Amino acid sequence: MDRRIIKKLRDIVGPEGLFTTPEERSCYSYDGTGRIFLPDAVAFPCSAGEISSIMQLANDYNFPVVPRGAGSGMTGGSLPVEGGLVVVTSRLNSILEIDPVNMVAVAEPGVITGDLQIELKKHNLMYPPDPASLKFCSIGGNAAECAGGPSAVKYGVTKDYVIGLEVVLPTGEIMQTGVRTEKGVVGYDLTRLFIGSEGTLGIFTKLILRVLPLPESKLTFLLTFTSLAKATDTVARVLSSAITPCTLEYMDRTAIKIVRDHIPLSLPDGIEAMIILELDGSASEVAEQHKRLIHFLEQENISYTCAADDDDRETLWMARRSISPATFSLKPHKIGEDIVVPRSNIPDLVTFTENLAQELDLVILTFGHAGDGNIHVNIMVDNENDLELANGQTARKKLFEYVIQLGGSLSGEHGIGITKSEYLPLEIDETALTVMKKIKKLFDPSDILNPGKIFPRGS
Repeated sequence: MDRRIIKKLRDIVGPEGLFTTPEERSCYSYDGTGRIFLPDAVAFPCSAGEISSIMQLANDYNFPVVPRGAGSGMTGGSLPVEGGLVVVTSRLNSILEIDPVNMVAVAEPGVITGDLQIELKKHNLMYPPDPASLKFCSIGGNAAECAGGPSAVKYGVTKDYVIGLEVVLPTGEIMQTGVRTEKGVVGYDLTRLFIGSEGTLGIFTKLILRVLPLPESKLTFLLTFTSLAKATDTVARVLSSAITPCTLEYMDRTAIKIVRDHIPLSLPDGIEAMIILELDGSASEVAEQHKRLIHFLEQENISYTCAADDDDRETLWMARRSISPATFSLKPHKIGEDIVVPRSNIPDLVTFTENLAQELDLVILTFGHAGDGNIHVNIMVDNENDLELANGQTARKKLFEYVIQLGGSLSGEHGIGITKSEYLPLEIDETALTVMKKIKKLFDPSDILNPGKIFPRGS
């Protein structure tokens, strides 16, 4: 990067707000994918005004700018694939307002999701989106990817709770979108357009969030199955039995094996799958749902236990959230996908992945948010083994094709980034793709902001 640009960037963010040494830059060269792209510099702005000045400078000198939150993304959305400047929002980390009367919170993008939830709890409030990485992922990153989490089956995902934004456009203008009221239909819904746009249309500097009252009561159950087919079939059957869980998480036998030591409840031998099911709401609602659930489980002859206390519940969830990192005990690398299928097709999907693993001699495990059909399929490989790596890519392509055949989607919460961009035409028709590219061109005529994401160069 030209020395003149470096000097001008230092003038904007201050000497302490710019990293230029190889050691400093390397810390911002990778994300959850494990892929590495070294940026030319890394900036830590403190305000929307500083980000605006950075974007104006980028347009003047035609260098790429890549927004980055906590770097926990799984599809390469925050990787500087063309070098340039990484803009990290970690210094924009204030919870600006909590309004219990109007059920609204205002936060900067660098606020850690779990920290916001802890702060809201002091006001007897909750922010429902709860990705597995909530202890280190940021609100801005969640919004950029439209993150979900276990509670999505009842409460929805990030786009259902971000009602307004302050955003810096790729050309440097600062724009306000949305409302802080329950209703608001004036003009196009630009807020929704930005949520899930993976940092390609603008950089968030403020988010207005809808929050909810904290549930009065919660019960957590662990359901165990000796048949994988029965476990996956149970998901749709629970939801069609007038039972409304706030979470319905599924784990296959391989996922159970790698976190078994972290599960606080005693597990019988021969377990092929587990489901974590939670009920929440008022005491009377949970009592009624509890009664219906027990009746259903006993009628279906399903084994279950209930977490005895908050410690048991937290340890159980720690085991669930540990699955993704624990997969590396199986193989040194993985192809991790977050596909979505209609709930009724989860048994078909899981059977398909088991057959695929046998056909290609691979380790493939499945787990995730079965309540909304969002299953994490992890294809474990050793990248040093050429045949295994090739079989892994073959498995991925076949998985995507089958998911679309089932009427599903390539991603439920991780986004497209760089890892899935070549498969986008499987799901999005040519007309829709053309419209999306025109929207990107309108906001970012010089393709300065997060280039190469979602739509590869030259596409």
